[in-house]
Amino acid sequence: MNVLLIGSGGREHALAWALTASPMLGTLHVCPGNAGIAEIASCSPLDASDHAAVIAFCRANTISFVVIGPEAPLVGGLGDSLTAAGIKHFGPSAAAARLEGSKAFTKELCREANIPTAAYARFTNAASAKAYVAAHFGSALQTASLDRAVASQSIPIVVKADGLAAGKGVVVATTRTEANAHIDACLGGALGSAGAEVVVEAFLDGEEASFFALCDGTNVLALATAQDHKRVGDGDTGPNTGGMGAYSPAPVMTPAMVERTMAEIIRPTAAAMAARGTPFRGVLFAGLMISADGPQLIEYNVRFGDPECQVLMMRLKSDLLAALIATADGVLDRFDLRWHDDAALTVVMAADGYPGTPQTGVIKRGTVIRGLNAAAKVPGVEIFHAGTTRDADGQLIADGGRVLNITARGKTVAQAQQRAYQAIDLIDWPEGFNRRDIGWRAVERG
Repeated sequence: MNVLLIGSGGREHALAWALTASPMLGTLHVCPGNAGIAEIASCSPLDASDHAAVIAFCRANTISFVVIGPEAPLVGGLGDSLTAAGIKHFGPSAAAARLEGSKAFTKELCREANIPTAAYARFTNAASAKAYVAAHFGSALQTASLDRAVASQSIPIVVKADGLAAGKGVVVATTRTEANAHIDACLGGALGSAGAEVVVEAFLDGEEASFFALCDGTNVLALATAQDHKRVGDGDTGPNTGGMGAYSPAPVMTPAMVERTMAEIIRPTAAAMAARGTPFRGVLFAGLMISADGPQLIEYNVRFGDPECQVLMMRLKSDLLAALIATADGVLDRFDLRWHDDAALTVVMAADGYPGTPQTGVIKRGTVIRGLNAAAKVPGVEIFHAGTTRDADGQLIADGGRVLNITARGKTVAQAQQRAYQAIDLIDWPEGFNRRDIGWRAVERG
């Protein structure tokens, strides 16, 4: 069958790489794709927000199945338009995609379904939000109405824009001034409609993990676990990013913890969405905090993580296309997946200036990258492109913040780490940078 994959990042390159291994695949089209994806698939410029254009492309290219990679088209209802046009696809409806599109929606669902998550409040008024922050930063700890459980975790506190904000919507504030500034930015219009409402919640303490499960509206199937690194600098320092690296499996996600996550978070979510009349069909990506009390939900995404997808695809033995079709067809109860026992690790190479905050400067685009052929020869290494293009002379050019994902498999996380950094050291890109400690938790565990 001919397949259309929507997206242009490292996640989509990894998905494309896995899809090309399927014996079911005819031609793989990726829109818009990038320089790396163009080496394994047919890439075409296409605006995913123009649903009529996507449907016309599917008709013209005899597309049997569409895989929607990024969150914005899902929240924007591309899946609904494809359904109306009779085109099978992987990804939730707009109503189900609210699990990522609205932090407040997810928090309310957690409350109703008794899913463990941080205590929270939601606001559309800055003064009310700031008053809540003031109380929970300890200045009014004797107030009778104060939630004692939240007060005990008063610093830091988390302020989130309700909607999609391209990675700029969440601030883990360590001072009241910082929290108030983000409240003003959100409710003052700096993030557009994404910041029309804010969620203020308690900070969860523990170890983060990424958990993925396919869901066909009724049945759920757990995927491999992963752990990512959000901070830009070594030692988990600096501002949060879209992710500077990841590895799989996550040691903190023991078989017992996986089952608790399925029983306490994933299955109740699937049941609650079905009960609302908005069944979830796609991949549920639960950002978790593993604490002494067990797993707690930080947030949901409704697509494969980036860069977690890269390590999952490196470990997947089974036919990805078959798994995605089984999800769309509602037959996951008759489906299973096989995984390599090897670990996988990916390191993000980013352009200087990323993540583009005032503190770090302007992202340097348009710089030349050399040495990928030598890097790709390191055993167990695959290089996924996240933000690249080619100039008129065919040179590989950085075209984004996160640019390359150097991904490796190994018998252990330590071996995968060694292989990834061996490959990175062969890449000639002076204007790029990367963390040198991806996977440190797993390596320290041995």
